[in-house]
Amino acid sequence: MSESAELAFLKLGGSLITDKTRPSTVLPEILDQLAGQIAAVLADGKMRWVLGHGSGSFGHVPAQEHGTRKGVFTPEQWLGFAEVWQQAGALNRIVIETLHRHQVPAVAFPPSAGAMGREGSLDTWDISPLQAALAAGLTPVVYGDVAFDRLRGGTIFSTEELFTHLATSLHPRRILIAGIEAGVWADYPHKQGLIERITYNDYAQFERGIAGSGATDVTGGMATKVRDMLDLAAQIPGLEVRIFDGRPAGNLQQAMNGEPLGTLITGQSG
Repeated sequence: MSESAELAFLKLGGSLITDKTRPSTVLPEILDQLAGQIAAVLADGKMRWVLGHGSGSFGHVPAQEHGTRKGVFTPEQWLGFAEVWQQAGALNRIVIETLHRHQVPAVAFPPSAGAMGREGSLDTWDISPLQAALAAGLTPVVYGDVAFDRLRGGTIFSTEELFTHLATSLHPRRILIAGIEAGVWADYPHKQGLIERITYNDYAQFERGIAGSGATDVTGGMATKVRDMLDLAAQIPGLEVRIFDGRPAGNLQQAMNGEPLGTLITGQSG
């Protein structure tokens, strides 16, 4: 694959690939279906992809129990940090194995191995190995994970936060976030009004109606995802972000091929 091929990011939400109401429960049939669609798109070689996935019912449950996102200082909290790391890694191994069964050359890049935070924000992360993987035609996979923090001891970074850091260097054309909602709702949890497009300038009119998450999510749920992606779209001219439902058969492949599914997030109107 040419290094000049367009780059895009894709996240498989934790709510999509796990049952977030049951600890450490993956949804294997859905994950297998998604991996098959990813493989079909990658086979045409027209684009390069960085994949990501949430922690779902694996990492979020122990993270909430131990308060890992807010900081890690005591011996008990460090044991919790290790538990979150183990759970997040366990789901990642399942994701990687499923992708490999579909001949996707996936290679994991966990932030716990190389990213450093500062007061809960991602401070430094050497992404040159990830760039080398892209240049070699491999498919990097990042995921929500613990990381060490210069001031908090430890913390957690969501996939969206990792994407934000990567995007400032890699400049993807598109970011796709596949979850279990048709898009961003203006009236969650009633879900009668789907927002077709959100821009940085008009977010304020939707903010009150966009809720967080209906299940355990230590990184903020939908509201945080939207804010993070709006900030990123404002920084990178031309970036398009789509939030959509990845469950219906073929939806993921259609979105990867550029079909206008779900809610579009951009930096500007027009």
